[in-house]
Amino acid sequence: MNVIFIGDIVGPGAVDYLARRLPPLREEHGADLVVANAENCLVSGSEVWSGFGMSVELVERLFAAGVDVITGGNHSWDGPHSETVLEHPRVLRPHNVPAGTPGKGILSLEVTGEPVSVINLAGASAVPEALPAYKSWLAARPRGTAIVDFHSESPLEKQAFAFAVDGEAAAVLGTHTHEPTLPLHLLPRGTALVTDVGMTGPSGGLAGIDPGQFVARLKGEDPATPDSLRLAPGPITLGAVLLSIEDGRTSGLERLS
Repeated sequence: MNVIFIGDIVGPGAVDYLARRLPPLREEHGADLVVANAENCLVSGSEVWSGFGMSVELVERLFAAGVDVITGGNHSWDGPHSETVLEHPRVLRPHNVPAGTPGKGILSLEVTGEPVSVINLAGASAVPEALPAYKSWLAARPRGTAIVDFHSESPLEKQAFAFAVDGEAAAVLGTHTHEPTLPLHLLPRGTALVTDVGMTGPSGGLAGIDPGQFVARLKGEDPATPDSLRLAPGPITLGAVLLSIEDGRTSGLERLS
């Protein structure tokens, strides 16, 4: 089974990019499953920490381009239509959040005739209300080949979780920082670990965003004005990995660019 996982999609321009790039990429690599983190594809406000999210139109464009499952993180609940988006059967948000939170965090499906579970988890460094990830993993009892999007600021948290589930999950793929980590790990019992897959979004800024708000906050100035959330001006870069999975274990792992 060949799986493409796409890191944080930043802005509508990145959706346009994937609408063009993903169909040939999927064909080139014979991908049986494509999972993408899309919690930043919509710019919905003026503040970096709450001004992203998703829209029905953008997620439908991603599905039409060849994405099979969409994951999220702390921005899953941003935007005016977040609850409608999260009702989509193939859109996930972090699983380990309090009961009653809109959305769902795990999806079971069949890929090439095999059961696969995609589970979205988060660390408290990204989602303050997140419940303990490992306990939530145990309670979820994912079926078949398990692929985890772990949304966290902390490299050690993502790495420790991967070692804890080595041999149980096919892959633990980190998101949230938008910065791709260099090493690609195949752990002893067959779990792939990528501490952060990186972003699919505009280059030339900070995490796909114009540096202005970050610089203002650093200087102690008011970081948010009505038009202050602007995306970075550079060309779109692809943050993605390709996994080859056999019998619930990863046998091959490489970056796509």
